[in-house]
Amino acid sequence: MRFVLELDVIDGPFLIAMYALAAIVLLYLLFRGPGWAWVLTVIMLLILGSLIGIAVLWIGVNVLDSFGGPVDDSAWFWVPAAFAGITVAIWNLWHSRWWRKLIAVLAIPLFAATAALGVNAAYGLSPTLGSMFHISTADTIDPPMPDPATIVDPAEPLYATWIPPADLPATGEIGIVQGGVPSTVSGFAARPAQIYLPPAALVADAPRLPLVIMMMGQPGDPDASFIGDVLDEFAAEHDGLAPIALVVDQLGDPSDDPLCLDSSLGKVESYVMLDVVPWAKQRLGVLQGRQYTTVAGYSNGGGCAAYFGAKYPDVFGNLLAVSPVEYAGAEHPDDVLAEIFDGNQVAYDMVKPANIMAAKAPYPDSVAVFTVGEGDSAFVGGTERLADAATAAAMQTTLFLVPGADHDVVALAGGLEKGFDVLAPRLGLAAP
Repeated sequence: MRFVLELDVIDGPFLIAMYALAAIVLLYLLFRGPGWAWVLTVIMLLILGSLIGIAVLWIGVNVLDSFGGPVDDSAWFWVPAAFAGITVAIWNLWHSRWWRKLIAVLAIPLFAATAALGVNAAYGLSPTLGSMFHISTADTIDPPMPDPATIVDPAEPLYATWIPPADLPATGEIGIVQGGVPSTVSGFAARPAQIYLPPAALVADAPRLPLVIMMMGQPGDPDASFIGDVLDEFAAEHDGLAPIALVVDQLGDPSDDPLCLDSSLGKVESYVMLDVVPWAKQRLGVLQGRQYTTVAGYSNGGGCAAYFGAKYPDVFGNLLAVSPVEYAGAEHPDDVLAEIFDGNQVAYDMVKPANIMAAKAPYPDSVAVFTVGEGDSAFVGGTERLADAATAAAMQTTLFLVPGADHDVVALAGGLEKGFDVLAPRLGLAAP
């Protein structure tokens, strides 16, 4: 079962096999009858199915806002293609032998699944079959308890004092936090957090390291593999030094969006600030100062990072927002205003990061990094406005557009890489 859940659905042989099988079945269904009459029928069916697919996707994106904004360009190929194939399959149910009917029936879910895999591969954010269904196969990790005697942050930056031991691992470790992060105060039903421990955290007498608290997108999971891959590359260039990254769940359920607030949807803000932060500072071997503490996030989680970084600068000296939602519920503000804030526009405006920054300005010692894919038309504007607000509030601000990226894994990886390049001196992991 684990083998099936860990199948690579981005560019592995399973995906290629699915593409090939769908193509073979489609060809079988296409070549049914002789003569030009059948050829013309097939052409009409393919055109009709494609138009239906385009219409369904257009309504979902522009009318129902089912996806929270524009979708990747690949969807405009895969969805019409799936509907075209399904239309041909349905036509094959009439006046055909039983085995052709059977193949046509099986072709319908096959074409739908292949299209879903194609779109997923374009985004690259669910790399395994399990992750597509929000099932994690990560092992558990019991983070080593820090020595209480080392709780005082060192006077000198780590890069200047760290001598990597001979047994330093080549890479860090990623896994589910054993026992989870208790939601004692908030009662929020968070899914298990994942953690990345860099090589320097895995040796005897490990130094205290910077802390990153990260949140992923929606729908999405608290998956530390993305930030772990980036920080492994960072550690390889910094003698094994990198932050400890704790990826927590701000959703509770991938289909829900509690907006990173305390509301009727769940006490997410209390979970992050009163459960996660104290637990991480006490339980993990991390540096305690705010300059070593970063809140980070991608997409929905990026909006959360902007919110927490703006509201709690005494806790988070740094914020790293990758392709962030501009503010809570920005995809459907009218619904959020009515359902969460009972129509109180002033109350809603007060939780928007840009407004919080303006109210709390100036920020004497906060670093903010905002990144977004250069082709991500739905998120570029909001990210730029957040960066402008941070700059106006006197944060040390960086805005970076990831070349060649949309709202996808390229933007996520590129944004994290840029973020930690900027933050490395601040975290004491590289010379200024």
